[in-house]
Amino acid sequence: MSSTDAPAAEDHAPDEMTRLEEEGEVAADYLEEFLDIADLDGDIDIDIDHGRAALEIVADDAASLRHLVGKEGEVLDALQELTRLAVQARTGERSRLMLDIAGFRAQRKVELTELATVAIAKVRESGEELSMEPLNAFERKVVHDVVAAAGLTSDSRGTDPERYVVIRPAEAS
Repeated sequence: MSSTDAPAAEDHAPDEMTRLEEEGEVAADYLEEFLDIADLDGDIDIDIDHGRAALEIVADDAASLRHLVGKEGEVLDALQELTRLAVQARTGERSRLMLDIAGFRAQRKVELTELATVAIAKVRESGEELSMEPLNAFERKVVHDVVAAAGLTSDSRGTDPERYVVIRPAEAS
């Protein structure tokens, strides 16, 4: 059986979607078991977002999930990492899934977009680079995306947990 490059590329997308859907299902099973053990009520929403499995734990009483987010999302980050490890143990593949709990990351994304927008305006006005406060990997990614969409450049500097984003004016061509 022979094939050309075009069909192979088209076949890859469904395979990738299937893999991400499987990843989401494995993660949801893990999280449902976790919620049962912790005796917490919550539902798991599964989606595919920007080439990643995306899961959110939701509840009628969002406040009941607040301790799963923790201070500045630290517990959420840890639970996300545990879920990624559970998926990797089951599938043999490294997972890049994103986990949100009670809309914490969604709200944080809105806040970071506003912060980045203000920082971009300052960089455009001054023509000089601007360093932001330390951010976690999720937060840095949000800022990098906003900066890129605005036509400026950015990079991360430092080491975790003090890693931060530097926004620079667009490079003259």
